[in-house]
Amino acid sequence: MDEVESETVAPADEGYALDSRIVAAIRLAVAAGDQPRLGELLEPLHPADIADLLEQVDSGHRREILLLGAPFLDGEILSELDEGVREEVISFLPREILSEAVRELDSDDVVDLVEDLDKPQQDAILEALPVAERVAVEQALTYPEYSAGRLMQREVVSAPEHWTVGETIDFLRANKKKLPDQFYHVVVVDPGIRPVGYVTLGKLLSSKRSVKLASIFEDSFRTIPVEEAESEIAYAFNQYHLISAPVVDDGGRLVGVITIDDAMNVLDEEHEEDILRLAGVGESSLSDRVIETTRQRVPWLFVNLLTAIIASIVIAQFETALAQVVALAVLMPIVASMGGNAGTQSLTVAVRALATKDLTGSNVWRVVRRELAVGLINGFLFAVTMGIVGLLWFGSGQLGMVIAVAMVVNLAVAALAGILIPVTLDKFGVDPALASGTFVTTVTDVVGFFVFLGLASAVLL
Repeated sequence: MDEVESETVAPADEGYALDSRIVAAIRLAVAAGDQPRLGELLEPLHPADIADLLEQVDSGHRREILLLGAPFLDGEILSELDEGVREEVISFLPREILSEAVRELDSDDVVDLVEDLDKPQQDAILEALPVAERVAVEQALTYPEYSAGRLMQREVVSAPEHWTVGETIDFLRANKKKLPDQFYHVVVVDPGIRPVGYVTLGKLLSSKRSVKLASIFEDSFRTIPVEEAESEIAYAFNQYHLISAPVVDDGGRLVGVITIDDAMNVLDEEHEEDILRLAGVGESSLSDRVIETTRQRVPWLFVNLLTAIIASIVIAQFETALAQVVALAVLMPIVASMGGNAGTQSLTVAVRALATKDLTGSNVWRVVRRELAVGLINGFLFAVTMGIVGLLWFGSGQLGMVIAVAMVVNLAVAALAGILIPVTLDKFGVDPALASGTFVTTVTDVVGFFVFLGLASAVLL
């Protein structure tokens, strides 16, 4: 055991992080019931690494770690956990440990922690908070899900618009215990508590004490309505290079602030969600149970089954051709596969461009023309290749011509479908990442089989 521990624990200044050797050492400490050793192993780890550890082990080992290591867990670890694992951890932690953990968190992290929990678990966490913080969290929960009101933190550093730099610095020093752990701007407000600008900490510290705050406002200042969708907030932060932004209510009054770390978390979640939905697996994680994962995947597998049946019905219309020319059955999957891959390429570009608002009504037809041109060029390139393959493999120039034409048509259709289907779904308010893949695959399969077998029936029989 000593040998394992000496190999796994690196000094903090060497970038101590979670790896398989550290996990093994932690398991040894847990198995031995050695709480001091477990604390020694966990202490240098970042909360995100400890959260990864709890997610990577199975439920039984997770409970063993929590049973021995609960005193070493804090609120940041809870906020880093995957939702499913978080619920299990919260339900297992003693109430006094849970209370101490959540008191360390900012209001936005507490909201993120409780919004997906069952009512009893929500109540357990809310009861652990001081009255003022509990009221702030409860009010945040009244805002729509995935809105600025849920994402913002209530701890805001603000100053009246008539203050000078010196007055602001004196105020910050006098109230240092009440300041958020991290903040980037001092929000300047009018007498009605409406934001009129903000000043970066760098500008504040580098200006003379007599300088008015209003004279050193940042040009990037913009406010976010409290019911603004999270996706729009993430887009604004990314598009306009924001570090933080004040959140205002319907009357324009300051109610909170959103910082770049929260906005980028939303952006990462949006990207991850798009990737998972393109694959038809929904919002899943490695910690999900078998039944949950099955329930998420079955609906889209069923949809894919239906679309495969449609493609099979098309194939069935050409039974005679397939029976007489066996080579058609050999070459047929190539046409459909190439079309499907080409469609997926265009689809991925389109879904990403829609998410970043790069693909709009003003440039959609230019993008469609570009994708169509790319599809035709690729179609002709692979048509020549497959024409030669058809001639050399099966000794039939006509068969080579048939698959060449089918390749051109299907790649062109695939390029169009990959752009037009997600754009159309987005126009009707349907998430293009969720439904586009199935439709694009169906189109390329049906068109590919129909064109290839139809031409073959007309030319070869």
